[in-house]
Amino acid sequence: MQALVLEKPGSFGYREVPEPGSPAAGDAVVRVEAVGICGTDYGGYRGTMPYFSYPRIPGHELSVEVVAVGEGVTNVAVGDRCCVEPYLNCQACHSCRRGLTNCCEHNQTLGVHCDGGLQPLYTLPARKLHRSPGLKPAENALVETLAIGCHAINRGQPTAAETVLVIGGGPIGLSAVEFARLAGSRVILMDMAESRLAFAREKLGIGETLLATGTPDDEQALHALTDGRLAEVVVDATGSHHSMSSALNLCSFGGRLVYVGITQQNLSFSHAAVMHRRELSILASRNALPGDFTRIIGLIEAEQIDTRPWITHRVPFSEIADVFPKLLEPGSGVLKAVVEMPASA
Repeated sequence: MQALVLEKPGSFGYREVPEPGSPAAGDAVVRVEAVGICGTDYGGYRGTMPYFSYPRIPGHELSVEVVAVGEGVTNVAVGDRCCVEPYLNCQACHSCRRGLTNCCEHNQTLGVHCDGGLQPLYTLPARKLHRSPGLKPAENALVETLAIGCHAINRGQPTAAETVLVIGGGPIGLSAVEFARLAGSRVILMDMAESRLAFAREKLGIGETLLATGTPDDEQALHALTDGRLAEVVVDATGSHHSMSSALNLCSFGGRLVYVGITQQNLSFSHAAVMHRRELSILASRNALPGDFTRIIGLIEAEQIDTRPWITHRVPFSEIADVFPKLLEPGSGVLKAVVEMPASA
């Protein structure tokens, strides 16, 4: 069968790989239905993703159908449609024993540290499959993106009396917006691209937006919008060390700053004048937890999250190698591209 392989930065190709055999105990063989493309995949293509290694079969935002199960598997059965929790945790380290499976000390994320789902058939630990019979393939492929935002908001713990500022209007930032709204918080979205803010207003109904300038004017603009309070919770989803270093200035006194974006650069900020004086908390947010996936499946099924505006591009598997570079172009208008896999393996 054919898999899509990122041989090195900037170089995709199709490669023949063997079909999986009968699943071992605890495993399942799945047919991949749809794969979401995210910033991690773009970073791998550009060579800027810190955890990526090559050659690699990408793909971790997955909709799958179970075609075979190994001995002892009880959570899924043949024919089940599922989304995938793509963080393969060791189950034995200190983090895993504490239930922090999202930051396992030996984590292997599908499509990043090990091969992912841009192939027709795939073997996975069955414990990483979440049944979602009411979701369509493209909806399933969005669950993991939403889970990242869900976990980031859980880290910040906003209340209905607080303001959440989300910096970065890409898929992760918008997923954080969804869960901040579900928490009942006032939500403000900030981005440097007016086109992204316009999309958020028109397609997702985000009423309050700020055009970022990357200067101290941003603090003044937020100050005016919040009657001087700024934001009790700030979620930075940019991956820009410039933004991440200045985001503390946008936090209210006693505020929480959540970094969900990733940078390889050092961050710098004033401790005494900003962090200490305001008694701020800085939180990292990595991956998501199993309960996040369960919650999101239920929210989509209950129509409390509408995924339809998210999917701006659909690409057949046979064309993605050629189309992928075009998705990176500034004028592409991509929010979320979904690769549609062949109907039968």
